[in-house]
Amino acid sequence: MISVSACFQALKQRSECALIPFITAGDPDLETTVKALKVLANNGADLIELGVPYSDPLADGPTIQAAATRALQQGVTLDDVLAVVKEVRTEIEIPIILFNYYNPIYYLGIKTFLEKIKAAGVQGLVVPDLPLEEAEILLTPATELGIEVTLLVAPTSPIERIKAIATKSQGFIYLVSVTGVTGMRTQVATRVGDLLVDLRSVTDKPIGVGFGISSPEQAKQVKEWGADAAIVGSAFVKRLASENPKEGLKEIGDFCRSLKQAIS
Repeated sequence: MISVSACFQALKQRSECALIPFITAGDPDLETTVKALKVLANNGADLIELGVPYSDPLADGPTIQAAATRALQQGVTLDDVLAVVKEVRTEIEIPIILFNYYNPIYYLGIKTFLEKIKAAGVQGLVVPDLPLEEAEILLTPATELGIEVTLLVAPTSPIERIKAIATKSQGFIYLVSVTGVTGMRTQVATRVGDLLVDLRSVTDKPIGVGFGISSPEQAKQVKEWGADAAIVGSAFVKRLASENPKEGLKEIGDFCRSLKQAIS
């Protein structure tokens, strides 16, 4: 297995922009999630973001909220999600980043949570509702276990806050392209280009852009603006939510290849 940081370093040496697909674990079912992770890894994904279904996903738009609801209705738990990660680890070398809200982490206990995800083979963690001011409680023990916690920069963040977040974020910096929740949009906000310039002025860490990228053209645009990674979520989740899982897997494979080709 390769770490998130090492993956970005290798891509930088090849002058490549990373593709990070996001899917919700357990939607449409856990068996399909296992297959989907393999399909993504074999069709151009450089890292994969795996969402743990949560009952109140405030950062997520309708598509991912619906996927989380479907997974929860089937009784999918964190242990189920980690069992999926552990199963694919024998076949997938690229980093898997867990996307998980803070409340379940707090409820389980930070140390216990981190030890569980480490044992399963998770290398990175994104906690969208963890503010900078509270991040140290998670960052310190995660670092000790070798798990990189990536922090989010909002498009409304002032430069001093951007600098503070960039200093603390591990693996890469997650730049949110829009105000609001995740979801497919017809175009990426031009403000992203300015935000990338602001970030570059305070850090040399890799920067991934997410929330709203839904086409190869948009992925190419954020690369041309200077992003080190394009993070694509709702567009993958929507395709995988097909009534025919086999067809959904084919669709995400084709879509993954088209995205990677656009940013290669």
